[in-house]
Amino acid sequence: MREKTPTAERLSEKAPVEEILPATPVESNGAQGEPLPPPSAASKSLKKQKEKNPKGKEGKEGKEGGEELTTAQFAQGTTPKAPPTPFCSIPSPFCSMESGRRLRQLLTDLHLPTVRACYEQVAGQAIREQLSYERFLLELLEREQEVRHQNRIERLLRESRLPREKTLESFEMNRLPLRVRQQVHSLLEGSFVDRRENLLAFGNPGSGKTHLLCGISQHLVRCGRKVLYTTSALLVQELLLAKRELTLSRVLKRLSGFEVLLIDDLGYVQQSREEMEVLFTLLAERYERGSVLMTSNLPFSKWESIFKDPMTTAAAIDRLVHHSVILELNLSSYRMQEATRSTQQAIRSQRASTAGQDGAAA
Repeated sequence: MREKTPTAERLSEKAPVEEILPATPVESNGAQGEPLPPPSAASKSLKKQKEKNPKGKEGKEGKEGGEELTTAQFAQGTTPKAPPTPFCSIPSPFCSMESGRRLRQLLTDLHLPTVRACYEQVAGQAIREQLSYERFLLELLEREQEVRHQNRIERLLRESRLPREKTLESFEMNRLPLRVRQQVHSLLEGSFVDRRENLLAFGNPGSGKTHLLCGISQHLVRCGRKVLYTTSALLVQELLLAKRELTLSRVLKRLSGFEVLLIDDLGYVQQSREEMEVLFTLLAERYERGSVLMTSNLPFSKWESIFKDPMTTAAAIDRLVHHSVILELNLSSYRMQEATRSTQQAIRSQRASTAGQDGAAA
């Protein structure tokens, strides 16, 4: 039996085996089981950095927002979301030009020509006045709405075929009796059109019936109403032609699209029975469906000469008078007054010129 050395005896008595052996297992080098060399200073520094940054985040000079792929994500087949890309990575002047081109194209596709024409000017105004986004948008849309309203009124005026010179501003309202002036002011509200009421103007030739009703009709158009002006002679010819071509229903449907139908000068030209029948068909079609404005120099008592038949005359008058406003313009001829005024002015001018010549000769 081998004897223990004094050194081994002292170690066994004073220290247990766990204190003599290392606490951590020794790493082997490959299959030979040889111990690995001690770690260098660089590897120790790298280990400390990994302990401080366990999620794999790098500094400012590394990747932005870098993330390690965890075991759970790898098992589920998912990857971490990439960081959001900037809206435009190109230089700002090019972005501005590109966005402006795209904006103009969108405004063209959306049929907003006024916004397309003035949005840069309004944007500059908004910057100078420090307007809010809502106020900037409101200014653009108000301009678009105003231009569209003007274009619509101009289109309605063209479609109405109204004489542009016959307006209420050019009509001498002081020639009308007080009762008629009050009626005209109430008619300008346009509520009678909503109630499908008719407006009939009677009076002597030259009393201003056509001018007054055309002025009222122009006012209705500027309020957004659809109006059509025609003389009774042309209307009857159009209806009679449509009847012969079997398109009368189509013409009546087109006329029903107008809220107000102004028929001028009924009774001035004598019509045949067939022509009056188509006119009666129109009046019956528009009864309580649309307003009819009509001027005539004949009172109701003489309308039998227009419709050629007592029954047809009574039926036409009944449909017109029911739900109607009647204006009686028992005035002297406006044309005669204008002619008399012009003649008197010419006489005064001639007398003044003669007096001036006599004074120069003396």
